[in-house]
Amino acid sequence: MGSRQVTSWHGMNITVAGLGVSGISAARALAGLGARVTVVDNGDGEAQRARADELAPLGVEVRLGRPAGEVLPEGTDLVVTSPGWKPDSPLFAAAAAAGVDVVGDVEIAWRLRGPDAAPWLAVTGTNGKTTTTQMLASILRAAGLRTAAVGNIGTPIIDVVTGEETHDVLAVELSSYQLHWAPSVRAHSAAVLNLAPDHLDWHGSMEAYAADKGRIYEGNRVACVYNAADPATEHLVEEADVEEGCRAIGFTLGAPGPSMLGVVDGILVDRAFVENRQKNAQELAQVEDVNPPAPHNIANALAAAALARAFGVPPRAVRDGLRDFRPDAHRVAYVDEVAGVRYVDDSKATNTHAAEASLAAFEPVVWIAGGLAKGATFDELVAKSAKRMRAVVLIGADRALIAEALARHAPQVPVVDLERTDTGAMLAAVREAARLAEPGDTVLLAPACASMDMFANYNKRGDAFADAVRELAAESA
Repeated sequence: MGSRQVTSWHGMNITVAGLGVSGISAARALAGLGARVTVVDNGDGEAQRARADELAPLGVEVRLGRPAGEVLPEGTDLVVTSPGWKPDSPLFAAAAAAGVDVVGDVEIAWRLRGPDAAPWLAVTGTNGKTTTTQMLASILRAAGLRTAAVGNIGTPIIDVVTGEETHDVLAVELSSYQLHWAPSVRAHSAAVLNLAPDHLDWHGSMEAYAADKGRIYEGNRVACVYNAADPATEHLVEEADVEEGCRAIGFTLGAPGPSMLGVVDGILVDRAFVENRQKNAQELAQVEDVNPPAPHNIANALAAAALARAFGVPPRAVRDGLRDFRPDAHRVAYVDEVAGVRYVDDSKATNTHAAEASLAAFEPVVWIAGGLAKGATFDELVAKSAKRMRAVVLIGADRALIAEALARHAPQVPVVDLERTDTGAMLAAVREAARLAEPGDTVLLAPACASMDMFANYNKRGDAFADAVRELAAESA
């Protein structure tokens, strides 16, 4: 079947891998279209059983526990996987041996679209995807368009595509996992924000990771948006097979050339979607309209603006949409100021690229970092950011890797190494940071690591930081 459009799902035997949000969404939708659906999941806990009970009235069979997630049900015509399942999973090897395709929920959503379906404006990148997608949705709404931010955020994309609500255009965040399993998706326009090593344990190599990100450009109709400061993103555009007339549109924090968006004297300007772009530029918004106006977030805003302009959105809507946008929690979020020191929560900075962008927004910084490194190395991050650091407080399982990079590239920076991993560890880290900070400094939680060694997720880690700051503020009051 490959990436061909399916015209009838009735009677197909479909195996759904994973009983998470996207798996349940796919199972419900496909069962509703008359497919015979079997869901397999390696887990067999209370949560999985409760979800299985929810699907039972729809005629969906659920197989829990090992080896269910490794065995291909007999007669399977198609496997629909959840994003987290690795390409080398035994289930997929069995599917390949049987000549059965494996696709993801995004691919199913694309195939389920109706003839008058809303076009997709798609966003990917190592960092900034969610913020940029939400900015884009805010700009589209400011232009009076019916839209939703979907994909790797919010409501499962299958539910949106098959729902009753009508949309003019969708702002779609796509992870590298989702793109790996979505061969048919063809966006109106798409952006790759940046590329840095991440999820290499899943993809196997940086080359494979970049190639999956680059899939977002395949078949684009109007614009392929790339980051002029990241040549790897422009290379992906050059390699993409796009529709005739599709344009490469760059964004830069400097002055833009023709067919680019950029910044001039504190103003976001467009030299791509204007008449006589060799000579003319269109003002879109002020840097102060971006919240927060940190360099990496201005880049996000330019990418969102480029996609919106590719869709024909007027300049005023770009400005109004950026002004209306409010970032999610734990993304360079100001918490409080205590004794002249600002405290900022960027717990979402779960890799080195994100942490580097966060550190670039502040100076001087007392940096709280550490957690699960996921195979990352920290030499480049520390070397680039050392001059901004007043001191560093390290927490988490892989903190020694960061400590070693600091010893090599920033031996003059004081480092506090916290061994404790109990619930009071974050409070201890904040107290140490407060001791090291001077008035005018920023204490920045930008861990450059995943959180699961100590916390349920990055949200809980950020909450613990904010709670600790509030306790510190109460003591200082």
